[in-house]
Amino acid sequence: MVFKRDFLGVSIFFDRMKLHRNLVDAVAEGLSFIFNEQQYADKVVEKQLKKDKRWGARDRAFIAETIYDIVRWKRLYAEIGEVREPFSVHNLRRMFAVWATLKGIALPDWGNYFEDTPIRRIKGRFDELSKVRKLRESVPDWLDTLGTEELGEALWEKELHALNELAPVVLRVNTLKTSIERVQQFLKQEGVDSFPLKNYPNALQLVERGNVFKSQAFNDGLFEVQDASSQRVVPFLQIDESVKRVIDTCAGAGGKTLHLATLMQNKGQIIAMDIYEQKLQELKRRARRNGIHNIETRLIDPKHLKRIQGTADRVLIDAPCSGLGVLRRNPDAKWKLRPDFLDEIRRTQQGVLQQYSKLLKKGGKLVYATCSILPSENQKQVAAFLASEAGKDFKLEAEEIILAHRSGYDGFYMARLAKEEMCEH
Repeated sequence: MVFKRDFLGVSIFFDRMKLHRNLVDAVAEGLSFIFNEQQYADKVVEKQLKKDKRWGARDRAFIAETIYDIVRWKRLYAEIGEVREPFSVHNLRRMFAVWATLKGIALPDWGNYFEDTPIRRIKGRFDELSKVRKLRESVPDWLDTLGTEELGEALWEKELHALNELAPVVLRVNTLKTSIERVQQFLKQEGVDSFPLKNYPNALQLVERGNVFKSQAFNDGLFEVQDASSQRVVPFLQIDESVKRVIDTCAGAGGKTLHLATLMQNKGQIIAMDIYEQKLQELKRRARRNGIHNIETRLIDPKHLKRIQGTADRVLIDAPCSGLGVLRRNPDAKWKLRPDFLDEIRRTQQGVLQQYSKLLKKGGKLVYATCSILPSENQKQVAAFLASEAGKDFKLEAEEIILAHRSGYDGFYMARLAKEEMCEH
């Protein structure tokens, strides 16, 4: 079966596992928050893990991995279990039973806890339903149609499958403080094995998934967790000694901003902008931990934007997007996405390109990036900008399309645009 690796062996600790009722309850409750109350999976998992201080690392891993796994395969499991949204507690227990049965985990006799679960039919239903892509890959009808329209049948099939794989944990070493070799050594001392990635100069990948945020090396600001594809965006800006001011226009909590600071050797000026004060506060906290002091954070304000027009050597637009390229780490996004949201986000993307391109000096370079795999959010946005009045002085220098099934990492897009020194218009 194509999906044996996904369904039968996500984690070694599931082998010969005995289920505990309080853990299963925590999983079912978490799923109710995500499916019925539309809460974000990462926040829910974080909350569920704090429910009982007696839980060890193994218990916590079980809760986190199981919630994410059932979220990832929601449609398939619901179809196998013959349950419909909104899910009752009984429905969620039934979906859990589907998950456990496909993993080869024996269901305990807890009275009527798993009542009416069709154990004998589950594997047969799985084989039957797996013949239909939208069920096998567990996506809404509209998203399957959209992916096919934008990428073509064959490419969409490969990419969708890859986006249902479990994402590896990749670190970006903070070269202002240390080297890859030293971080590798420090982590090994804490029982965490890792290996460097070819063609990703500052990246380390963990051999096994684990919580590195509690490591001393993380607390000392020696690395950040950042997917390998995401680590390609900032070098695409072509930072060199002539670059004195960079504006990160949609900085968020600053993963790429921090990467910028390391490439600039903590020199020059980075203006990190966002519409959310909370995210900028998080960026400040991360910058302190990283030992970075060339970042100025700014809430996006029309007056300030006007003042800094034409002043940047480089502009990064890490644009808001559907997030379809990062479904492996945010599987709940495919259930929250709506076609009207996509229409809105495309308008936003063109708007930020039109607006923030004005911040660039003549002779400067701009990178437009998304963590989406859809051409309508990527190549088509760049083409529309270049055909507009605001884009008439720009030319496309290079673009990179990163697909998960080819790279093994997140799906990403980036385009580098140069603003011509002299224009003929």
